Amino acid sequence: MSGQSIPVIIDCDTGVDDALALLFAVRHPGIDLRAVTCVAGNTDVDGVVRNTLTVLEQAGAPGVPVARGAERPLIEPVRVARHVHGEDGMGDLGLPAPTRVPVDVDAVTLLRREILASPRPVTLVPTAPLTNIALLLRTHPEVVRNIERIVFMGGAVETGNATPVAEFNVWHDPEAAAILLTAGVPITMYGLDVFRRVVVPGADVRRLRASAEPALRMAGELLAHRDPAASGDPTPSGGLGDAGAVCAVVDPAGLTTAALPVEVALAPGPTRGQTVVDRRAREGEAEVHGLGRERPLVDVALGVDVERYVRLWLKVVEGA
Repeated sequence: MSGQSIPVIIDCDTGVDDALALLFAVRHPGIDLRAVTCVAGNTDVDGVVRNTLTVLEQAGAPGVPVARGAERPLIEPVRVARHVHGEDGMGDLGLPAPTRVPVDVDAVTLLRREILASPRPVTLVPTAPLTNIALLLRTHPEVVRNIERIVFMGGAVETGNATPVAEFNVWHDPEAAAILLTAGVPITMYGLDVFRRVVVPGADVRRLRASAEPALRMAGELLAHRDPAASGDPTPSGGLGDAGAVCAVVDPAGLTTAALPVEVALAPGPTRGQTVVDRRAREGEAEVHGLGRERPLVDVALGVDVERYVRLWLKVVEGA
């Protein structure tokens, strides 16, 4: 890295792990967090805006502009994940309502404005369904000239979570994900294959929960959040989830990636929303018989240095 801050915009559906990602981005000295845009996903879009403003306020972030975005996918109805993130999207922790307010423009307008105004090309980090990003790319294609890379949390090479093969963010708006993959800029897919592996040990979670600093205490409670049916562990560990994608922006060497063809399954049925990642070493019968098609190459995360990212996240958020 050159020593200059990386201009970053996060597009999120702030639930438990998006909050952990925001806290890291605000506190990392090498990140210039230029804006945060909100989209329906973990909860409804107004809840996402509220949660995002709460996290930024708790973190003591400077005046980062926050904008409300799409309240539903391009085609599908909205299907939120409150069963995972709680009724309020933030683990039902009873966090105080924010005093901050969103800016008076929509997410796509803010994205365009901040991308084109940045003196250095921006890194986009979507940690949510990709509706806002698809609308941006289709409405204002000129922004790609000032996008360095898109690092998105979404997709899976192996097993899904929304369905057996589809990850939630892509499944929630498959058409939007398909548009993102054709953006014409370098893309890193931080999918479930690495997402699930980066877990903060229970002792660290307990330390954060006992902190006198509200933001760290909030982080500890979010990490400890889990399905009530699995509660009872006095020192539960906690997955960093989306925060790992932001770690990958500042420390890409912590990931093992491969440039692979990726496409999104859009047809109705059990594979809709699947990220089809071609890991074959040679062409198959479809290509031999002229039935193959061009697919964008994506840097797909296949492995992650778990301890490295856990240490990085803890060091940054605790100011160690």
